Amino acid sequence: MSAGNLPSDIDIAQAADVRPIAEIAHRMGLRDEELIPYGAQKAKVHLDVVKRLKERDNGKYVVVTAITPTPLGEGKTTTAVGLTQGLGRIGHKSAVCLRQPSMGPTFSIKGGAAGGGYSQVVPMEDFNLHLTGDIHAISAAHNLCAAALDARLMHERNYPGESWKQRTASEDRPDGLPRLDINPYTITWNRVVDANDRALRNMTIGLGTKADGFPREASYDITVASEVMAILALVSGSSYADALRDLRERIGRMVVAYSYAGNPITTEDLGVAGAMTVLMKEALNPTLMQTLEGQPAFVHAGPFANIASGTSSVVADQVALKLSDYVVTEAGFGSDIGMEKFFNIKCRASGLTPDVVVLVSTIRALKMHGGGPAVRAGYDLAPEYTEENLDLLEKGTANLKAHIGIARKFGVPVVCAVNVFPTDSEAEIELVRQAALEAGAVSAVATNHVAKGGAGAIDLAEAVVEASRQPSNFEFLYRASQPIKDKIEVIAQRIYGAERVSYLPKASQQIEAYERAGFGDLPICMAKTHLSLSHDPTLKGVPKGFIFPVREVRASVGAGFIYPLGGDMMTMPGLPAIPAFMRIDIDEEGRTVGLS
Repeated sequence: MSAGNLPSDIDIAQAADVRPIAEIAHRMGLRDEELIPYGAQKAKVHLDVVKRLKERDNGKYVVVTAITPTPLGEGKTTTAVGLTQGLGRIGHKSAVCLRQPSMGPTFSIKGGAAGGGYSQVVPMEDFNLHLTGDIHAISAAHNLCAAALDARLMHERNYPGESWKQRTASEDRPDGLPRLDINPYTITWNRVVDANDRALRNMTIGLGTKADGFPREASYDITVASEVMAILALVSGSSYADALRDLRERIGRMVVAYSYAGNPITTEDLGVAGAMTVLMKEALNPTLMQTLEGQPAFVHAGPFANIASGTSSVVADQVALKLSDYVVTEAGFGSDIGMEKFFNIKCRASGLTPDVVVLVSTIRALKMHGGGPAVRAGYDLAPEYTEENLDLLEKGTANLKAHIGIARKFGVPVVCAVNVFPTDSEAEIELVRQAALEAGAVSAVATNHVAKGGAGAIDLAEAVVEASRQPSNFEFLYRASQPIKDKIEVIAQRIYGAERVSYLPKASQQIEAYERAGFGDLPICMAKTHLSLSHDPTLKGVPKGFIFPVREVRASVGAGFIYPLGGDMMTMPGLPAIPAFMRIDIDEEGRTVGLS
C-alpha cells in the first residue's frame, strides 16, 4: 500500500490492537510498583527505576533530526517511531522518547503530532490532547508565579514605608517581608495558556481600584513556551528524590523581573518556588505509551524548539536507556536548531553521549532548496514537487550536505533517512542517497515507514545498528566558560554559516548585565527561524555571506541557558482562517474524529 492510499491517521490508530500498558511495561522490565496507571493504556513511570538499575549499562542513544524543513515538516516524528518499530522488527529492545504536543497547534494547523500512517504512538487521542496532565500542571505552576508577582507589586504599592513591615510581620518573621521594589518595566514573566490565541498577545491588567492590582501592560505566551516547561525537559537525577531536588533548585533560580536597583528578582524572592514545585511533583515522572507495533514510547515535556531546547525530557531518556537496547529520540526542527541544542544544552545537562544521528530528508524539501516554488501549508504542491525533476533536486542537495556537515562537527556518525513519498522516483531517491554519502553520511537509505510501519524501516534500522558500532567521538561545539558573545559567534559561524554577528546596543548591554550577574557560563539557546539555515526564512539552500543579527538577549536562568533572539520570535501563535478544530468532533459512537 502506498502512502497516498492510506486510511487516515486516526482511523489507523483507532483500529490498532492497543495492548494494556502494564503488558508493555512488564515486557521492558518495569515492576508494578514503578507504574502509576492513568487508565489501561498509559501510565507514569516512577523515576526510582533509574536508581534500581544504576549498575545496568545504557542502551544505544539515537537522535533524529532533519534538513531545513518546508512549512509542512519532513517527518521526524514518524521516522523516530518507524525506526523504533524497525529496530523491534530485527530483534532489538527499542523505545522512543518524544515531546508531548501542545494543544495549541493541534487545534490550529497540525491536527496532531503522534506520528503518521503506520508509525504512530497510540492512543493518539490521548497523546494529542490532555495525556496525563503535565501541561496543565505547568500552566498552574507558571500562572501561580504570575499571580504572586502582581500581588507583590500591588501590596508593596499599597503599604508604603513602615506599613509594609506592619502588614507582613509574623512570629517567625518579626521584621516582615523584605521590600523587593520590583520595576514593572523589567517584568519578563507572562501568563500562559495552552491555546493559540493572538488576542492575548498584548493587554493591560490590574485596572480598577487599588485592590484590583497594579496597572501595567502584560501578555500571554503559549504554555510550551514557559520556562517551567524548559526546566522539566532538562531536570536530571539518579532517583526521583534527586530529580525533585534539581527541579526545586531550578524553579527557585528563575528570574522574573528586576528591582529598581537592577537586582534580579527570582521565584525564591517571591516565596512561590516551593509551591510551584509541589504543583509539578507528579509531572516529573515520564508517561509511558506504545507504538502501533507495541514498542514502549515515553512522552514527556514539550518545550519550544526556538526559545528552548526543543527536546523531550532528560529523565525519560535516562529511564529508557536503562531498559532498552536502542533509544530513539527527536530534536525539534532541523539540525541547525534542535540537534545543536540537543548536543550543546541537553547532553551538557544530562551527561549522556549520543551514538548516532539520523538525518531525515525529503525530496520535496530538497527541491524547494534547489529553487522550487514556495511550499505553503493548506495549498496543493506545485508540479515541480510531484513530478521528477533531477536538476532542481541536485541543486537542493546542498542543504542536505550542509546539515550532514553540521552533525559531523559533533563527532557522531550520521545516517541519512530519505522519507519517501508516493510521487518520488527511484532516480530521485538514488540521487539523494549518493549526495548524502558524498557528504560523509555513513549510510543513506530510503524509508517507507508511514505506509508499511516497522517493515518499511528495516533498512534504516539495520543502518543505525551498524552505525552505532562505529566510535562516536562526541564533543561540544564550545566551552560553557567562554564569553557569551564568543559562544554566539561559534554557533552563528560554524553552524549557520554566517560571516559575522551584529548586536544591537540593547543586546550588548544585556550580555554585559548577565555576565556581571554570574550567568555568563550558561550555554546558548539561539532563537531564530527554522525555515532557513540563516536568520531570514526566505533564504533557502545554503545562504552565504550574511550577517546574523542579535537584537535582544534573554536569560532562562532556571532552565540554564541564555537565549539570543535572531529575529522576531512568536511565543503566542494565532489561529488560521480555517483552524484544525473545525474538523475535530465525536461520532455517533463517541469516538474522536478529525485528529491527524
